[in-house]
Amino acid sequence: MTVEAVVFDVGETLVDETRVWSEWADHLGVPRLTFMAALGAFIARGEHHREPFALFRPGIDMDAEIRAFRAASGTAAPFGPDDLYPDVRDCLAELSRRGYRLGAAANQPREAAPALVALGLPFELVGMSDDWELSKPDPRFFERIARELALPPERIAYVGDRVDNDVRPAHAAGMTAVFLRRGPWAWIHQGRSNPEEAAIVIERVTDLPEALESLR
Repeated sequence: MTVEAVVFDVGETLVDETRVWSEWADHLGVPRLTFMAALGAFIARGEHHREPFALFRPGIDMDAEIRAFRAASGTAAPFGPDDLYPDVRDCLAELSRRGYRLGAAANQPREAAPALVALGLPFELVGMSDDWELSKPDPRFFERIARELALPPERIAYVGDRVDNDVRPAHAAGMTAVFLRRGPWAWIHQGRSNPEEAAIVIERVTDLPEALESLR
């Protein structure tokens, strides 16, 4: 079936998280290289990305620390226009020109939805896990995407950087799974190999419009 809608993950798909991770290292008083190396080690072991916080601050209250971090930064928004990957706007403009319906759905805090809307991207669907009370890779998350778009899963492509949270569950849901090889999860988990569940593998989202056309 022809893909009619393209839905994107957010972190390391649309948004470069380098700045925010660097600022977290500063907030914790940990050298940036040390913090990033620890994050990569936990990612390689398949553990949660919050584990480095407990490593450097045993017994940390993450909810309280997030509030302190936001207060120090002066904003509740988890990202801003300068964090958007430079290839994103061109990709979305071309997909929109070709008639695809566009959306974003991700494991993100509630504040990510208005932050994404504020970027002025052409999304008709913006869904975050905190709002939906569902997180990837739960199959119900992908069912919710299809329901929000009123489309069968076969008419939806889902684009993400994580094989575990994006590619495999999107494929299992019947969607066209697109693996974007960028960001630490993509490179650490997959390296140069391609996940077998991915119908499309790209390293720049600007390659996506032609890749989708090639499937027709």
